[in-house]
Amino acid sequence: MKKMALWAVVALVVGAGAYVRLAPSDPARWHVALVSTESQNLPGGVLRVVETGPDGLQRLDEIAQTTPGTKVLAGSVSEGMITYITRTKWIGFPDYTTAQQDGDTLRIHGRLRFGRKDFGVNRARVDGWLAQF
Repeated sequence: MKKMALWAVVALVVGAGAYVRLAPSDPARWHVALVSTESQNLPGGVLRVVETGPDGLQRLDEIAQTTPGTKVLAGSVSEGMITYITRTKWIGFPDYTTAQQDGDTLRIHGRLRFGRKDFGVNRARVDGWLAQF
C-alpha cells in the first residue's frame, strides 16, 4: 500500500512538472498593452516605467535576447511592444515580460504564470536588464 502511494505521489509530481513545462502560452493572454504610469513591486512580478529615449525598446530587446531561457512570445521592436517568455533552467517555470515603448517612456511588466509569489525573480531580471542600459 505504501509503495502504491509513493508511486502516486511520484506520478503527481512528474505530471505537474510536465504541465508547467509544456502548457501552451497564449499570446492573447500575455501580450497586452501596459497602462501603468509608475513603477511598482508586486507579489507576483514587477512594473517599471522608465524614461529611455525613443530607442529604449530596441536596447531592451538586445539585452533580453541574450538572457538564457528567454525567447519572444509575441510582438517586435517595429510593433512597439514585445512579450518575452523566460523559463527557469531546471523545472521550466515560465515568466512573462511585456515591454512597450511609448515615446521616450518604456513600460515593462514582468510577471509569473504559476503561483502567487515570485520571490523577486521578475524584479531581479527586469532591474538587471535596465541596469545594462
